[in-house]
Amino acid sequence: MTTSTITVAAPGRVNVIGEHTDYNRGFALPLALPHRVTVHADRHPLPDRQEVVASSVGHGTITVPLDTQPGDIDGWGSYLAGVMWALKQNGYDVPPAHLELESNVPTGAGLSSSAALECAVLVAFAELADWNIDPTEAALIAQQAENQYVGAPTGSMDQMASMHGRQGHMMFMDFADNSVRQVPADLAAAGMELLVIDTRAPHRHVAGEYGARRRSCEIAQEILGVPSLRDISSNDLPHALATLQASTPPDGQHPDTLARRVKHVVSENERVRRAVHNLENGELENLGPILTEGHASLRDDYEVTVAQLDVAAAAAEEAGALGARMTGGGFGGSVIALVYQDQAGVIEDAVKAAFAEAEYTTPEIFHATPSRGAGRIDI
Repeated sequence: MTTSTITVAAPGRVNVIGEHTDYNRGFALPLALPHRVTVHADRHPLPDRQEVVASSVGHGTITVPLDTQPGDIDGWGSYLAGVMWALKQNGYDVPPAHLELESNVPTGAGLSSSAALECAVLVAFAELADWNIDPTEAALIAQQAENQYVGAPTGSMDQMASMHGRQGHMMFMDFADNSVRQVPADLAAAGMELLVIDTRAPHRHVAGEYGARRRSCEIAQEILGVPSLRDISSNDLPHALATLQASTPPDGQHPDTLARRVKHVVSENERVRRAVHNLENGELENLGPILTEGHASLRDDYEVTVAQLDVAAAAAEEAGALGARMTGGGFGGSVIALVYQDQAGVIEDAVKAAFAEAEYTTPEIFHATPSRGAGRIDI
């Protein structure tokens, strides 16, 4: 690295509660992880070269033209190229640059390694070009990159969490207006911690299942005639479910399936509200049942768990966790478990034993500590 090198980093995230709610204009409660993507960036030594050269540890080097378009680049480079394209779409001219990327965010674990990469690259360009981009604007540009360049129909929660993270806090997000309220979350003072159990079951959003869930929500919204599913209250839910079950939906959708998808989203929004209330009132132990309810809803109503996720959540609770649930989009990835610190080792051993009995790959387990969001760092 040269003396002109700037270094930035952006974290992965764990979503404590509020899954598949962001694209339904609902609520979520994530925290930023200490695990992050780091980018060392320099202006290109040949400024007339209209390209960005980027290298990533373990993935080689790519060259991306400044006028890149969707479809040009695939693999890990599509996330970087997508940010370049989305910045241009929003009026920012990316400078020719050289980037070196490294990451300790587990990939395929549902911890937003892709959003961390997008946000780190975006902040690196902002630093090189001296742009003053608001964290929410940055998150939405990064989401645009993932949706329209990479082709993954995700909501904005992952990028918002990476940009807005704050040490010692969880983030109460309202996706109707993209607002973020920082909520103090001192689990350690209560003798608790949050375990992240990376089941090592591959986690892929670009596959059709994620998009299918989003499409189901859109169809249900149209049938119910509401601006978004977030506009359905718990009191409204029985009538909404009856309406959906009596409907004849398009695209081969089944009425009962639509009803279960809506039931999850409405109940999940309520779980987020309850979790925030418990945090603000120091009733941290009450977070446990909320996690457990969330997992059951994701398993039975949204149908996004896989066997490894169900085994991990059940084993953690049987060993004494206050609650556990899958986190992330599902179809693989990780489980979080709220535990008392003095029981963490026992719970970790129990989960690993359950995986061994089921002949699954041994999970990776670590502790989630709320950490700072994306920004420049000194090294």
